[in-house]
Amino acid sequence: MSYEILGISVLWFFLYGYLIVASVDFGAGFFHFYNKISHQDYQVNKLIQRYLSPVWEVTNVFLVFFFVGIIGFFPDTAYYYGTALLIPGSISIVLIAIRGSYYAFNTYGSKDSKIYSFLYGMSGLLIPASFTIVLTISEGGYLDVSDGNVTLLLGELLTSTYSWSVVVLAIVSVLFISAAFLTYYAYKAGDDASYTLFRRYTLWWAFPTILASMLIFFSISRHNPEHFSNMLDMSWMFILSLLFFLGAVYLIYSKKKLGLAFVLVMLQFFSAWFGYGASHLPYLLYPHLTVNDGFVNETMAIALILAFIAGLLLLIPSLVFLMRLFLFDADYVRGKR
Repeated sequence: MSYEILGISVLWFFLYGYLIVASVDFGAGFFHFYNKISHQDYQVNKLIQRYLSPVWEVTNVFLVFFFVGIIGFFPDTAYYYGTALLIPGSISIVLIAIRGSYYAFNTYGSKDSKIYSFLYGMSGLLIPASFTIVLTISEGGYLDVSDGNVTLLLGELLTSTYSWSVVVLAIVSVLFISAAFLTYYAYKAGDDASYTLFRRYTLWWAFPTILASMLIFFSISRHNPEHFSNMLDMSWMFILSLLFFLGAVYLIYSKKKLGLAFVLVMLQFFSAWFGYGASHLPYLLYPHLTVNDGFVNETMAIALILAFIAGLLLLIPSLVFLMRLFLFDADYVRGKR
C-alpha cells in the first residue's frame, strides 16, 4: 500500500468516526427540540441531556484531525477547495458556534427556552447538510478551474439532483443513527417511555435512509458514470452494508440485543462509507486532483501517518473511557448522578 493510500485511509477513518459520533450528537439535539415542541420532553429530554453533556466537547476532535490532515498530506486541496468553499465553510463554522453556545445559554440562561432548543436542533441538521457540499463538489462539474482561478458554480450546485440527494441522505442518516443509539441508551437507562419513543423513531427513519441511499446510486450513475462503474466493481461492500442494515432493523423491531443492533448500524455505514471512498480513488476532486498530485515528501508523509495513527490510538481509548465513566455507568445512565 502506497503512502498516499495509507494517508487518505487514515483520514477517511477519522471522518467516519466523526460521522458516527457527530450523527448521534446532531440527531439527539434535533430530537430534544422535536420532543419539546410535541410535549414529550420530560423523561425523554432528560435522557438526551445525560448523553449530550459529556459528549459534545469531543465531537469536533475527529473533524479537526481530518482538516489538518488533508492539508498536511495533500496541500493542493487548499487551492481547489479553499476559495470555493469559503462561503459554505463559513456557514458551517457559524452553525457549529451556535451549537457550542447553546450549552452556555442553556446552562446559565433560560433552561426551557424553545428558541435555544430550536437553534440547537436545526443546526444539527444543517451542519451535516452543509458539510456534504465537499462530497458533492468532489464528484466534479461544480468548479470552474481556469486562468489560475477556482470558481464555485453555485447555480449548478443548487440545481443538481445529485447535490440534493446527498443532502437528503445526510439528514436522514443522522436521524437514523442517533435514534438507533438512543434506543439502546434508553433501554440501558431503564426508561421505558424513552425506549418506546426512540424505537419508533428508528423504525420510522429506517425506510427513508435506505431510499435515500438508492437515490444516491441513481444520481451518481447520471452525474459521474466513471465513479458509478467503480462502485459496481465494489458492489459487495454495499451489499454487506444492506445486510448490516437489515440485521439492525430486525433486532430493533424484535426488541432483541439492542447493543448489537447499534453495532450493526455502525458496520452498515462503515461498509458504505469505505466502499464509497475506495471507489472514488484515485480522485480527491474529479477530474482535477488525485491522491498522487501534490502529495508531501516521503519523510513528511511517514511522520504524519505515525502522528495520526497515534492520535487515533489515543482518541479511541479516550472515548471508551468517557463512555464507561459517564454514558454507560449504571448510576449515570439512570440519572442518579
